[in-house]
Amino acid sequence: MLQNNFTTITEIHLLGFHNLYHFNILFFIVFFIIYCLTTCWNLLLVVAVAKIRSLHAPMYIFLTQLSLSDIIMTNSISPILLHVLVDKPATITFTGCLAQYYFFCASLAFDTLLLTVMSYDRYLAICNPLRYNTIMNYVFCLKLIISSWFLGFSAIIKYVFEISDLKFCGSNVIDHFFCDLSPLLALSCSDTYVLQVEVTIITISLSVFPFLLIITSYCYIICTILRIPSVTGRQKAFSTCSSHLTVVSMFFGSLLCTYAAPTRGQSSTSSKVLSLSYTVMIPLINPLIYSFRNNDIKEAFHKTCRIY
Repeated sequence: MLQNNFTTITEIHLLGFHNLYHFNILFFIVFFIIYCLTTCWNLLLVVAVAKIRSLHAPMYIFLTQLSLSDIIMTNSISPILLHVLVDKPATITFTGCLAQYYFFCASLAFDTLLLTVMSYDRYLAICNPLRYNTIMNYVFCLKLIISSWFLGFSAIIKYVFEISDLKFCGSNVIDHFFCDLSPLLALSCSDTYVLQVEVTIITISLSVFPFLLIITSYCYIICTILRIPSVTGRQKAFSTCSSHLTVVSMFFGSLLCTYAAPTRGQSSTSSKVLSLSYTVMIPLINPLIYSFRNNDIKEAFHKTCRIY
């Protein structure tokens, strides 16, 4: 009986931006600065909301959770990205690769759920303001936050364990700057059809359905805003959800361009650049959008900086 030539992979080699190796030093400096700014901005936002009592409102509490998720995202991707830019190719253990992929996916899943919760918060605030404080109380906010964290991080763990049980043969090289699902499955010589179906179901449940709920919420919000008689009232109502709408558009737009766009004819470099948009840039931009468009947060930043 012939034995299959299976190999137990213990290390993964990440090629990163090997086509642009002449610019690696410049890229390292740029992404290191982005990494530091992302961590500092998001931590500052969390501390500011925690310290300033006037910001202990549902919208700002949800915002701190988004910042914590962005910190997890940037710390699961950026250190490996910097490592790839220094070592060509960079080596990561197979266990470390799976751990990085888990935290990356879990933070993505949590983001989609939390952005859905935040859209519901804006729906209540604009469409049902008289009952807002009654419905969106502290206990309900806490339940929504805990449920989002639990669902986001528990839904991913099942198929991460299934990936770890796959048999691998041949190459252990991934032409990417982090461990994503498609290049990981490409290294396996096992039948991954069932796993891919499971991943598709989870992806639809944690991305498509939340996105449809967000769209539905904003349809009601826009209809309510248009019925406000005064221009000033409409502008004030829209300003309370413009930051969230901007973040939602960037987040789901970048994911759509990366995973839903046809990959045929798309170079590996362009695919990596698209991945950078939601793994590196969005965690940096999110706190900036909310802080620059919200005077309460800008004032809280100033107070927090004076305290420290």
